[in-house]
Amino acid sequence: MHLDIAREGEEALPPSEAIAAASSVGVTRLVQVGCDPAGVRLTGEMVQEYAALLGGVAVHPNEVPRLAAAGELDAALAEIDALAADPRVRAVGETGLDYFRTGEDGRAVQQDGFRAHIELAKRHGKALVIHDRDAHDDVIAVLEDAGAPDRVVFHCFSGDVEMARHCVARGWFLSFAGTVTFKNAAALRVALAVVPPSQLLVETDAPYLTPMPYRGRPNASYLVPITVRAMAAVKELPEDDLALAIAANTERAFDPW
Repeated sequence: MHLDIAREGEEALPPSEAIAAASSVGVTRLVQVGCDPAGVRLTGEMVQEYAALLGGVAVHPNEVPRLAAAGELDAALAEIDALAADPRVRAVGETGLDYFRTGEDGRAVQQDGFRAHIELAKRHGKALVIHDRDAHDDVIAVLEDAGAPDRVVFHCFSGDVEMARHCVARGWFLSFAGTVTFKNAAALRVALAVVPPSQLLVETDAPYLTPMPYRGRPNASYLVPITVRAMAAVKELPEDDLALAIAANTERAFDPW
């Protein structure tokens, strides 16, 4: 989730309120992700203040070309390097590739940025959280060429069933968000069906990707149970069994809170 981000024209929910609302439905452990210099700094502060939060820090793929053009990318990566050493920061990410908003001219620098984050994750022994939009083949190619860290999480997995099988074979975690509840997401549910419970995670990407029937409203972690129920239906598992598996996987990916 991104407690530092508000949708256009809206205000971000205060962290204390977001955490309390999530806790009220049994979601007591959250990963806050900062994706630009300001968000990274705020994440570093929030994970010290709130015991329910752990952190992930990175330069988002869409930010990499902008910061590189401004001559600010090296400084941003150095700041992430410093924060990644904090024991409350458990992930480097979300990093990866996004070809939806970045054209051909920005792809090479995005790939360089992705490689830099992979090295940071390995050096600090942290999970690598991957953002992949319209770049499936290149994400896999860069990850495998650079050498994947021990723990890899595909954030808001959006690949097809063959990509899911590839990730499963590599031992990577696949994290699903509210998109799995969308009517037009049949292919995503087919991909979910082939992922073993031992490699599944759930997330919000809040304030985005709100699950049905609340699509259109800001997303928040108190809506996670809706996504888990949808995932359990696809997997043909009792909801409690899947929730327990996801809880165990979360600690395997990010270590205990």
